[in-house]
Amino acid sequence: MNINDLTVGLIGGTGEEGRGLALRWAMAGAQVVIGSRVAERAKEAADELNQLLGEAKIRYGTNEAAVAGSEFVLLTVPFAYASATLESLHGHWRADAVLIDITVPVSFEQGRVRYVEPAEGSASEHLKTLLPENIPLVAAFKTEPAHLLLDPQAELDCDTLVASDNKAAKARVIEAIKFINGLRPVDAGVLYSARCLERMTILLIGINRRNKIKDGRFRILGLSE
Repeated sequence: MNINDLTVGLIGGTGEEGRGLALRWAMAGAQVVIGSRVAERAKEAADELNQLLGEAKIRYGTNEAAVAGSEFVLLTVPFAYASATLESLHGHWRADAVLIDITVPVSFEQGRVRYVEPAEGSASEHLKTLLPENIPLVAAFKTEPAHLLLDPQAELDCDTLVASDNKAAKARVIEAIKFINGLRPVDAGVLYSARCLERMTILLIGINRRNKIKDGRFRILGLSE
């Protein structure tokens, strides 16, 4: 895999997490397209990030354009909008595309963050049912702090846990993530593992709040690099 040939599209990539991942992929050398329902919003996000990069490396367009032109597609909309967004994109996928789902179903009630469990057990398992049969889904980037991703000077120094029922797609995503400096992909098994990964996000939010920090993240000790 050559990083210069790697194409990454972000569905709803104008939020903090989407912009952070777009920045990190662009820093790695990938061809990145930020998508949005409204192309002008995608342009604003791309312009902001290109200023940080010091060059116009990140492109923009509609969600349809981001999907149609990318091998790796990241779903970065809030989970509440994820199902409708995916259903609107049928017919736009490349034959070799992989969807990387970063969504976590959460609710904030009276200052508390809660996990809202989908009927299928996890956001990733639910969203998999909405994809064309030939498009594999890989769960990843569920626990990385968005503000850290958005700081080009920050050292990530963390692991991203990667899960999928499609071994070949998971291997491709793991290989691609290795290009991002300071972020180590760890094989977390089948997609069932997303049930745990998504709850780890809730755990981490609570740890950050109680310890008054913003950059808590996970690192698995004992693994060979």
